[in-house]
Amino acid sequence: MAPAPSVRGEQLPAGGAADRRVDVGESPARRADPPQPARRVAAVLVRLGGSCVVGHGAMLGRRTLPGNRRRPGRVTLAADVASPSAAGMLAVVPSSAARRTTLALAATLAGPAAWVARAAWGLPTALGASQREVQASAAGSPQFADGRFHNRLSTPARPPASAQRGLLRQMHEERDTGLPARPVPVTRPELPAQAGELAVTWFGHSSALLEVDGRRVLVDPVWGERVSPSPLVGPTRLHPAPLPLEELPQVDAVLVSHDHYDHLDLPTVRGLLRTQAAPFVVPLGLGAHLRGWGVPEDRVVELDWDGAVRLAGLTLTCTEARHFSGRFLTRDTTLWASWVVAGPRHRVFFGGDTGYTPAFAQIGALLGPFDLTLLPIGAYNDAWALIHMTPEEAVRAHGDLGGGLLVPVHWATFNLAFHRWAEPVQRLCAAAERSEVRVAVPRPGQRVDVLAPPALTDWWSEVGALADEPVETGDGGAGSSVVARAASWLTARRAGD
Repeated sequence: MAPAPSVRGEQLPAGGAADRRVDVGESPARRADPPQPARRVAAVLVRLGGSCVVGHGAMLGRRTLPGNRRRPGRVTLAADVASPSAAGMLAVVPSSAARRTTLALAATLAGPAAWVARAAWGLPTALGASQREVQASAAGSPQFADGRFHNRLSTPARPPASAQRGLLRQMHEERDTGLPARPVPVTRPELPAQAGELAVTWFGHSSALLEVDGRRVLVDPVWGERVSPSPLVGPTRLHPAPLPLEELPQVDAVLVSHDHYDHLDLPTVRGLLRTQAAPFVVPLGLGAHLRGWGVPEDRVVELDWDGAVRLAGLTLTCTEARHFSGRFLTRDTTLWASWVVAGPRHRVFFGGDTGYTPAFAQIGALLGPFDLTLLPIGAYNDAWALIHMTPEEAVRAHGDLGGGLLVPVHWATFNLAFHRWAEPVQRLCAAAERSEVRVAVPRPGQRVDVLAPPALTDWWSEVGALADEPVETGDGGAGSSVVARAASWLTARRAGD
């Protein structure tokens, strides 16, 4: 195991309401301290003054001072209140009505306040590096101009008006469409002690472990429960991770396609820092995120499109993709990419997350053909058709690349769009059959020997889509994902106006 680097954690600001002491004439049984958010709300109420009064007895750390006479039905501020202005505002009012009113208001506000505090826990760190920090590695890139990276093909930052109208309707009516009806079957991986000649283990979404000519490469590893900067808001997993991160064998490299949360996950990065020694090979700009999260400089390799690095006998080439980047409202400050992993005998193409582009044919001509392609097939929608392939486009891209076996990724694990859960793989299999393309669709956690792939087995139809079941549904996270996309598009539109 690699030694664990020092990574600074986050702490919420310490402290709470000032130690204001009140005497409300309550019995000792009601003097237990309440939760910290309630104390903060109560402190705000004290500052508001007027007819507002702090009830709930010990909500503010109440003590009765010697000589402070109690008068039944009255509330008085103790002589040592922390804020003289608050003391002046606190009037003598009927205590029973005041306590009921203030307690109800404090209880009403304390819950949301506590939730917001939890939702914001660690937010600045998860957002990653600032735009200024990222741009240091972008200078000189042909893809970088006017403060951001660009696709080589024109790719509008916002959808057409017709798609925007449809998106609003889908957010309201179809946000649960992508949920599975039954549990997604997960297989515990059976990983050999030594890496094989050519194999892939799919962990869900775009996370996979490649075995190429006796070496191991981990791509887009995401083990987190939620793909979001917040622990409480954003799309959650639809199935558990098939294997604990610490049980992964040692890998020779970690590849990341871009900085979106479903591809670059802070908790997973920190876990890999503790358990692995391999370098992170990433597109330009992502190194600033990694270094800010404690990844040592000597474990970060940043590449532009068409750049390459040799590691452990493998050549890793950063290749073009048609997508975008951003971890908050600012878009395209880091580069996005696909990847080629080439060994002495075998070659693999990893698409990451991309729309269809003619660049696939160029990549196939220069760096192919490929024994294996991992291509995204899910999260497509008319509103972002240029940056996410449909299953049919994935089959077309596989042909452009000169691919042998196609293994679909970017589906099944997170609800990021409005199609039914199994629809991407159903459409993929139909298109592959028409084009006579060989496909393997592993369960999450299943290892596929590319040189002797298993027969195609339909395991997804039994899972089904919750939208087809006569039950009430909850929020699987699509709404949060689309809100983030909409905010990003709005920011891009304002920047362009």
